[in-house]
Amino acid sequence: MSIHGKAKRITTQVLQEMKNNGEKIAMLTAYDYSMARIVDAAGVDIILVGDSASNVMAGHETTLPITLDHMIYHAQGVVRAAKKALVVVDLPFGTYQGNSKQALNSSIRIMKESGAHAVKLEGGAEVRESIERILTAGIPVMGHLGLTPQSIYKFGTYTVRAKEAAEAEALRSDAAMLEEIGCFSLVLEKVPAGLATEVSKSIGIPTVGIGAGGGCDGQVLVLHDMLGLTLDFSPQFLRRYLDMGEQMNSAISQYVADVRSRDFPNESEQY
Repeated sequence: MSIHGKAKRITTQVLQEMKNNGEKIAMLTAYDYSMARIVDAAGVDIILVGDSASNVMAGHETTLPITLDHMIYHAQGVVRAAKKALVVVDLPFGTYQGNSKQALNSSIRIMKESGAHAVKLEGGAEVRESIERILTAGIPVMGHLGLTPQSIYKFGTYTVRAKEAAEAEALRSDAAMLEEIGCFSLVLEKVPAGLATEVSKSIGIPTVGIGAGGGCDGQVLVLHDMLGLTLDFSPQFLRRYLDMGEQMNSAISQYVADVRSRDFPNESEQY
């Protein structure tokens, strides 16, 4: 039986065993109880309560506007639903950068108020002090390198990162540092597949890729993207597994038609 199959609950230790055994890790986002329940039951290893909720749940252009209170609200519903998956929550923009005490307090709030199992934050050497301080409280931390959406105004584009030698070398260094200080895993977003494979082999902790090729130890997608609920977002790395947006539109249109034609409710659907 697989390591995932044997585990009653996915923990950071189980994820490490999966990497050691060459077993791929499946990670998806979720932001509410109903969807998280389905994601968890389908066998996903990690549910990420991503700051992408800012985009897909609140309609913002970037991830920057979402607050710590919003993230905790979304995480509470997901934690109630998740019976097996490890629940990781993004620290939102402005709650950890440049202030390690604030980073620790933000992480403690997430853990205490939502019941989540770990936090994730973006960046390498520039956020080392914040990560180390969070880890002192016994809170597991997942790193995030490559394209870091909270820095979108610095980058000015959502294009692939670390194509140039200097940025690639910085990413290698940051990945080694994140492992050294105690992160249990890290996300590699939108970096060349060859570099992501190299980094995944060079460090001992699991890597989870998004637009980083098949050489990572696991993969993550935004749930609404892979289900076809966000039709205006079509990056090269996205595989749509369902056209749920069209199916929902069809179902709702039929409901509207049935109400207007007096077909719904019929005699068997009333008391």
